[in-house]
Amino acid sequence: MIENRSVPPNTILPHVVYSDIAEAIAWLTKVFGFTEHYHYGNPPAGAQLRLDDAWIMLMQPRPGRATPAQLGANTQSLTVFVEDLQNHYQRVKSANAKIIEQLHETEYGELQYAAEDFAGHHWLFARHARDVNPVDWGAILAQPYNKR
Repeated sequence: MIENRSVPPNTILPHVVYSDIAEAIAWLTKVFGFTEHYHYGNPPAGAQLRLDDAWIMLMQPRPGRATPAQLGANTQSLTVFVEDLQNHYQRVKSANAKIIEQLHETEYGELQYAAEDFAGHHWLFARHARDVNPVDWGAILAQPYNKR
């Protein structure tokens, strides 16, 4: 596979809509701890950010795409795995971000919390707390589970 320094390898790269890309970069870096990899345009028309192994693209609204706040509806939920989740949670809480789900451990073995950003995007931050077979909490497997 060819490597491309403009796109992270082997990952899903969600594109998230923000009306003001510069404001989104500032907010996401300050509150959630993302790091800007690059932006383009002046003022920025798009950007790529990362937090640990999670990468996102920021893009502007246009006909047919808008922020959740503009639509008045939840459009998606983005899960980002963070190693030091307790400190991340305190950072986000201290920045007065809207916490939707308090920090807790799920029945499927994840320690997680949820927050909403200034544009209405739903973010779930998590880390693996324990290894749980999906069958143990009621999931129906489509194929046998093979632990890698």
